Amino acid sequence: MTRPTPPQSTNPVSRRPVSRRGLLQAGLGAGSLLAAGRPAWAQAPAQKPAEIKVGIATFLSGPSSVFGVPGRQAAELLFDEVNAAGGIGGVKVRPIFVDEGPGVDHFVGEYRRLVQSENVNLIFSAISSADCLACAPLADEMKRPTLLWDCGTQRVFEDGKYDYAHRTQGNATPEILSALLYLLKVKPDFRSMAVVNQDYAWGRDSWDIFRTGLQTLKPGVRVAAELFPRFGATDFSSEITRLLALRPDVVLSTSWGGDLDTFIRQAAERKLFERSTFVLPLAESSLERVGKVLPAGHIIGSRGDHWFLHPSPADPALLKNFTENYRKRFNAYPIYSAHHMAQAVYAMKAGYEKALAAKGGQWPNDAELSAAFRGLTFPSLTSSVTIRQDGQGLENQLIGTTLHTDRYPFPVMTDMVVFPAESVTTPVGQKSLDWLKTLKPDALERMAAPVAFR
Repeated sequence: MTRPTPPQSTNPVSRRPVSRRGLLQAGLGAGSLLAAGRPAWAQAPAQKPAEIKVGIATFLSGPSSVFGVPGRQAAELLFDEVNAAGGIGGVKVRPIFVDEGPGVDHFVGEYRRLVQSENVNLIFSAISSADCLACAPLADEMKRPTLLWDCGTQRVFEDGKYDYAHRTQGNATPEILSALLYLLKVKPDFRSMAVVNQDYAWGRDSWDIFRTGLQTLKPGVRVAAELFPRFGATDFSSEITRLLALRPDVVLSTSWGGDLDTFIRQAAERKLFERSTFVLPLAESSLERVGKVLPAGHIIGSRGDHWFLHPSPADPALLKNFTENYRKRFNAYPIYSAHHMAQAVYAMKAGYEKALAAKGGQWPNDAELSAAFRGLTFPSLTSSVTIRQDGQGLENQLIGTTLHTDRYPFPVMTDMVVFPAESVTTPVGQKSLDWLKTLKPDALERMAAPVAFR
């Protein structure tokens, strides 16, 4: 998710845009990264370890834990499966989880502890966009291969270049642009809209992306309101009251986790869904929790090409087995954070195997392992992902419309469309907002025919 980090009094990431440099300066003393990094001799030929230790950052506390805990659960399930199959290169893997809940300063300290004290071989980081902006330069300074497993901020690789940070899924631009293209296709005549987004980097950046694309592809739409409740808010009555009075044709919210769950419930209670069409690009993760409180007929996304009811997975058996095993173990359907964690695990395995093959079976050092991730194509639970040379993952995007059926006690998606990653992702070397301004109306032709729910 650029995924969020709650505002902190000492590091207020809720106010955009806090720079990556500012985050580092807030969390690290001068020279501490160099002192913490591995010395040059550590990049000599590596010895095969007794185990592969993987530090994994996710939300384990607070309202965002409804999203972060399923990520941890997917890691536990998949690490067990990898180990049952003999590990990676004959070496078992062990996860070490850390909580993103306390904020960026805490996360930076935990990242350093994972490297310096736990001596992890690899780090999966993180859900919060602010944490990813902080950890990408940390990865290079400490020379520790790092997979950005869920955060959505496009700024990581557009504003910086890194050798040790790699993203195993898409970013905010394809996630938001796909939802916009879908809206323009299924509801082309809307004239007004409003936004209700969490007040921090992700909420502000995702609105910039949507608004820029909208102004390019459908200029003249009136923005009735731009509402940014604080991250972690529990009362949206003032925002809902204003939207009821303004009656915009479309309401966008890229909120997620507990914030989105609460907003959906409160909006439904006051009949707001009956007044406007909602576009909720991150709502797939909330479906089971909010149930049929979320009405039919609204646009939702899955932050990638994944859903346990995906209409055309590349390997149906792989998706089916993962869904059944996850549901049996955790008594819930896997949401997109579980899918993103699966992608990180599959990328880790494929990256090690590529590096081992390149050395004729000898164990890779940190630099060799990190280099293996560039240009790597690995399976997801529904298709595949490729990590570009700039470190950004190319991930297809699935968008659909909510539908109520008797088969599930929560909405499912119908009229689903999969957008190819290359068509909705900013090209290497360009900035998203600049690229969005160059889009042509024929961008709608990128849509395949919708697939009805089966």
